[in-house]
Amino acid sequence: MRSNALKIAAAVVLSIVLLFLFGRSVDWKDVPAHIADINLWVFLLLVIPLSLFHFVTRAARWQILIAREKIDVRFRHLVRANVIGFTVNFVFPGRLGELVRPLYLARKESLKPGFAVGTVVVERLFDVTTMCLLLGLFMIARPLFAGSWPIGAEAGERLTALGILGLAAAAVILALILLLYFQKDRALRAAAFVCRPLPEKTRATVPRLLGEFIDGLKFFRTGRQLALYAVMSLIVWLGIVLFYWVFFAAYHVHVPYFLVIPYVFLTGVGASIPTPGMVGGFHYFSKLGMVLLLGIAPARAAGLTVVFHAVQIAVTCALGYAILAREGLSLLQLKRMGESETR
Repeated sequence: MRSNALKIAAAVVLSIVLLFLFGRSVDWKDVPAHIADINLWVFLLLVIPLSLFHFVTRAARWQILIAREKIDVRFRHLVRANVIGFTVNFVFPGRLGELVRPLYLARKESLKPGFAVGTVVVERLFDVTTMCLLLGLFMIARPLFAGSWPIGAEAGERLTALGILGLAAAAVILALILLLYFQKDRALRAAAFVCRPLPEKTRATVPRLLGEFIDGLKFFRTGRQLALYAVMSLIVWLGIVLFYWVFFAAYHVHVPYFLVIPYVFLTGVGASIPTPGMVGGFHYFSKLGMVLLLGIAPARAAGLTVVFHAVQIAVTCALGYAILAREGLSLLQLKRMGESETR
């Protein structure tokens, strides 16, 4: 109980620090006017639907992994699990939704929990790799459109450094996963040895879940399946880039589609910080990206960031609460579901 309180306190303090960094250079009296300067029809007819589109593409990509265990998984459950997972992430700190999402699907489709959690690890690895790949391609092609890009040399160096850091993190995760995959027996023996001093229930549960997790890594039986998953990862992230590009257009910020790629990369960095509802991390990196990469004034960047974040929370949580109400579940039940697997 005390440990959870400390984690929450640390997340809140981190949010406050990042919000301070987000707002310190902003003339807030100008922000309301920037928020109101919107093409409402583009916002309602394109932005709102596109804010939900990534749940569909993520579900289609996830289905490729789940097929390793169950071919006839219901697509609506994949979509609902994604919506519920993101809803939990928006409400609770610590990215708990990343556990709730696979556990919810495991219960709905009678899957092994460890297997389902393993699919999410693979998803996150491909998310990082795909965004770093897109950023790398963007940086390689930069000379072709240098004249239309308002970024300075220093910002370009920072962006390149973040891309390298992301690729390094993806490489480390991939190496650990391959080590577990090829050394399953040793990994299970090591887990059993480490768990010896723990209660009997834990000694039995941890190796079982680890075994299921390692089994869950055997997703791609052929190179064709791997290629298909890689293509779907590109579709997921190019769709997210499209959402932000249309959002910018609704606010009369007209930038080439490819210029949104490094901005989305930075928002991904901010969203990965485990603060409650991505508050602070998303805001700081979003404004940073708009100002440094797109040449938007700080007050306008702050206003657009606030709207971006509010729309994602409002649309996702409205749909998530509707799904939970339909199924007779509560967010606290989902929170306990996720926490039960971390003990």
